[in-house]
Order: sequence, then structure tokens, then C-alpha cells
Amino acid sequence: MIVLVDSGVANLASVVAALRRLGAEPVVSAEAEVLKKADRVILPGVGAAAAAMAQIRDKNLIEPLRGLTQPVLGICLGMQLLFEGSDESGGTDGLGILPGRVELLPASSDTPVPHMGWNQLDIVAPAHPLLRDVAHGAYVYYVHSYAAPVSPVTVASTRYGAPFTAVAAQRNFMGCQFHPERSGDVGSRILRNFLEL
Repeated sequence: MIVLVDSGVANLASVVAALRRLGAEPVVSAEAEVLKKADRVILPGVGAAAAAMAQIRDKNLIEPLRGLTQPVLGICLGMQLLFEGSDESGGTDGLGILPGRVELLPASSDTPVPHMGWNQLDIVAPAHPLLRDVAHGAYVYYVHSYAAPVSPVTVASTRYGAPFTAVAAQRNFMGCQFHPERSGDVGSRILRNFLEL
């Protein structure tokens, strides 16, 4: 059973469609018991970290999410929420599953923020199963203003002015800063890898 967390701040339809193209039939739920019984859990998200954490808190999902032992994949804001906190909106706590804080991307005339569009992956840990058959330099699709710095949990990075974490992983928790559901064959490969973990 593949469960998408209905945090109230996610565009679930595109992720559901991408999973269905891979032959999966995901369940959308905000029930802690459903999450615990899932074989795989995906935490998507769009928008602001503080609003997302407020929704997760209101749905009493903080401890259930922290306690998951099956493979978990955060997508975009969902990945950012896995970290200890974010500098967005003056600072907000995250789920505290991955170490570190999410920071505003550095803006310049060459790298306006938000970072929108296609950019390349620098594979840091090619042996990680989430990145099986994903080539160094593969393009994925981004829409974001905040990102986690490169750290020991980084398994792939992307450079936009400076490098940031594109894919993070620690134990059963993983995250993609980009949108795999919008990233063509590369994104489909990553989602398939997650389903096959």
C-alpha cells in the first residue's frame, strides 16, 4: 500500500497520476493508523513551511511521521519538512528527522529566486537505491526558493549559484527537492526505484 500524506498543502493530483502511470494505486490519507500500515509513504508539499507544519500539527501527524519505519519519500516542501527547521517566514521548526536547516537560495542576476525549471543532478552517492539507473548530470524539474545545504545526508546535489541538496537520505527517510512527478523519465525512474525499495 502506497500512502500519500494529505497534509492539506500539497498538489496531490500530479503525484497520484505519476504513480498510476507506474502501475501503483496510491491511497491519500491523513490518518496516523493508515500511515503506520503503509508499505511506502510519500509526503508531498507545496507552499510555505510554517503553514505546512501547522497543518501536520493540527492533524496530529508529527509523532506518527517521525515514527515511521517503512520507506518514506518527501517531495519538494515535503522533503524540506523532514529537516530540523526552515528559515522561511522568520524561522519554523520541521519534523526533525534529518539534521540541518533549510535556507533561502542565494539570489543574483544570474540566479533569480525562485529557482524554476530544469537543472542537473550531481550524484554524490551513486550506490543509493533511490538513484539506481539515474545518470550523473540528469535533468530534473524544480520550483522552489528554499533548499537544504549540502550535508552528510546529501546523496545528490544541484548547483544554482551554490550547490544545494537535491536528494537526501538517511535510514528509511528520503527526499527530493525537485518534482519527480514533473521530471519526465528521470523522475519516473526515481519514483519506480522508491516503489521497489
